[in-house]
Order: sequence, then structure tokens, then C-alpha cells
Amino acid sequence: MVYGKILPGTFLSRPNRFIAHVEMEGRMEICHVKNTGRCRELLVPGAAVWLEESPNPARKIKFDLIAVEKVRPEGPLLINMDSQAPNRVFGEWAAAGGLGFVPTLLRPETTYGNSRFDYYWELAEPGGPRRGFWEVKGVTLEQSGTARFPDAPTLRGVKHLEELIAARRTGYEAGVCFIVQMGGIDHVEPNDATHPEFGAALRRAAQAGVEVLAVECGVEPGRLTAGRKIPVKL
Repeated sequence: MVYGKILPGTFLSRPNRFIAHVEMEGRMEICHVKNTGRCRELLVPGAAVWLEESPNPARKIKFDLIAVEKVRPEGPLLINMDSQAPNRVFGEWAAAGGLGFVPTLLRPETTYGNSRFDYYWELAEPGGPRRGFWEVKGVTLEQSGTARFPDAPTLRGVKHLEELIAARRTGYEAGVCFIVQMGGIDHVEPNDATHPEFGAALRRAAQAGVEVLAVECGVEPGRLTAGRKIPVKL
């Protein structure tokens, strides 16, 4: 996916989960943070950030904070932290054959049971259509070359995994895809230290036949592109 007009800035503070104060060309701007997660290891004072300028002149907050450069001993790492981007990236990737086939139908935001999955898909075949669901999780937490999810407890994430298991048992194909919003990652792991219940649910899902994938992304300040599949270590 490609953003519009991108401008650099320096992160100053985050008064609440929705907004940040960013220095741009010697002035302080209020920006919308497109990620309501904690992101404490990313949004530290002095961090280089990138903002998308809204083309809407009537919008109250003019800028969206979409990417940050994480400072690490092994070198800086550019991370896209837009929580809306992973679904778009997955949709582009899947529609282009990233799953190993081009779906006949790929529909976002589809309700099943008590959950709304990110994608429902179908593939026409001579013996009858294949069909299934995908749930997409964006990953921004990196520790020594390993990406971990989640960065905070997510009861909603556990619920989605249980619903994927239920869908699989009723004959649908089902999968969860971790879109890693950075490059140079060795593998993805469930963050058991932060939310052991999610890790346990992910392992149950895999045992029940739910496909578990991770896709590393290429990140530029104004672009996020699906790249190679990387291992998920359970």
C-alpha cells in the first residue's frame, strides 16, 4: 500500500492513545496516532517519525503518525505502526496470489458466529468451491530480531482464534496471518510473557487445523509492501 504526502518529524510526547505531539520544522504539531496500542518501545521522546498529511482541508487534525524509526544497538529499524495498514496489505497480497492461489472471491469484514473476520474467501474448483476465513494481525513489537504478538493483552484476539477453530470444525478453511510491519525479522512468536492466553489459543488453533502464517514487510516512510513468508515458532 502507498500513502499520500509524507513528512518527517520528531516525536515529543503522547498525551493519550489517540494523539501525539510531534516537532516539525521547529514547530509542535498535534497528530493522530493510527495505533491505539501501547507502543512504548517505539514512541520515545526524540524518535524520528513520519506523518501523512491529510488532503482534507476541513479536517481538525491535519497529520497521521504512521511510521517510526526504532533505535537499537544493532542499528535503526523503520517500523510502520499504522494499525489499519495490515488488512490492506494482506488483501493486496492475497488477491495477487500470495496464498498460493488467486481467490475467486475475497471479501473483507465478514461476520461468522460471534466474530467479524477480516477476510472471507472462495476459490472455484471443479469439485466444488473451497471457502474460508482469514484473521489478520499487525505486528510492531521487535526484540532482538524476533517479532512478537501481542504487545498488550488482547481478549478480542483470543476470541477470534476460538471462532477460527469453530469455523474449521464446521468445514471452512481458516487461518491467521501476522503482517510484520518491518523488515529484517527472523521469525514470529506469540508473546507469552505479556499474554499467555493468546499464545495458548494460537497453539490450540494450529492443532485444530487453523493455518498460521507470518509475512514480513518492506517498509518505506510512505509505503508498506508484503514480502517473504517467515516462520512462526509456537
